[in-house]
Amino acid sequence: MVLKTFGWSFAVTALGLVAAVLFGGWTAFGIVAILSVLEISLSFDNAVVNAGILKKMNAFWQKIFLTIGILIAVFGMRLVFPVVIVAVSASMGPIEAVKLALNDKDQYQQLVTDAHPSIAAFGGMFLLMIFLDFVFEDRDIKWLGWLERPLAKLGKIDMLSVCIALVVLLVSAMTFAKNAHQHGGTHADKAETVLISGVAGLITYLVVGGLSSYFENKLEEEEEREHEAEEEAKAKGKQVSVIQLSGKAAFFMFLYLEVLDASFSFDGVIGAFAVTNDIVLMALGLGIGAMYVRSLTVYLVRQGTLDDYVYLEHGAHYAIGALAAVLLITIQYEIHELITGSIGVILIGASFWSSVRRNRALAAAEGKGSGSDEKAEVSSGV
Repeated sequence: MVLKTFGWSFAVTALGLVAAVLFGGWTAFGIVAILSVLEISLSFDNAVVNAGILKKMNAFWQKIFLTIGILIAVFGMRLVFPVVIVAVSASMGPIEAVKLALNDKDQYQQLVTDAHPSIAAFGGMFLLMIFLDFVFEDRDIKWLGWLERPLAKLGKIDMLSVCIALVVLLVSAMTFAKNAHQHGGTHADKAETVLISGVAGLITYLVVGGLSSYFENKLEEEEEREHEAEEEAKAKGKQVSVIQLSGKAAFFMFLYLEVLDASFSFDGVIGAFAVTNDIVLMALGLGIGAMYVRSLTVYLVRQGTLDDYVYLEHGAHYAIGALAAVLLITIQYEIHELITGSIGVILIGASFWSSVRRNRALAAAEGKGSGSDEKAEVSSGV
């Protein structure tokens, strides 16, 4: 199971490390290895959230996610995206930006750093909306009940998450963006840039998330009809397979996953410049890390881990909220990538341990048989 799921990741790791040695010797090997670990640590919460969405898709779209999706993730976000932001911020063509990345790495890093406020605002707002919509939804299973119960009540107010996100954006533009961090330790007023980029991130979430929700609602209607058919089939001694997302519904969920992955990738791409400004080594290291994140997502789906450890999704979304806050703070202040990565790992680790304790308590109180039934019943609310 492990080899089947992570086989391509192992192969890409071997090829990437060999390419690094050929490109720049053992120093390059070390840099690529560090970048790979950095990407995995920063994106582990991404894998958990992706798994929650991917498990709703059928086998075909899961394969698309692992093939075409990884091409978008590796070449789009880890290679093309750094070039695009330089081209846009410096008002130059993409070919010129590529030449700059290959031939003048110091200037390239400077342009990326100067473009960070707009990147952080876009990604921060997108991730913040994901977090807010999660905590404002009333769920059967609650990890931090003392916090999630009152938030679920507040979530009954229409458009509350959008209002809060806009307030956060406005405050960020009036505070952090007024003294935005730039290359060389200088600061500049980027309030207008942050506002425009933040609104763009919010619009992107609303459009892509809205389309995904629309088709997911359509799926729920089909599932209701399917449930009725399943009950009828059981009465006749037959079995009916569970419907999974396909067609347009799966396409928009796939699109949502790619935008989500892009937002998660912002901190990894920017953080990579703290390790190296060589675009080739950056693409190799982050690409290897992205492969493991993809494989881990599929592994979580196939093993049913989210159903067994019901608080993992909560921990991942809290990590998303923390990352959104970190991105907005980094508009003005520098935060070490180790801190960013550790926050996600700690939150997910805590949610995993809480899930383990919950499962043990259920087994001890009800016995393995009834405990499993109860767990299955409760997990259906996730």
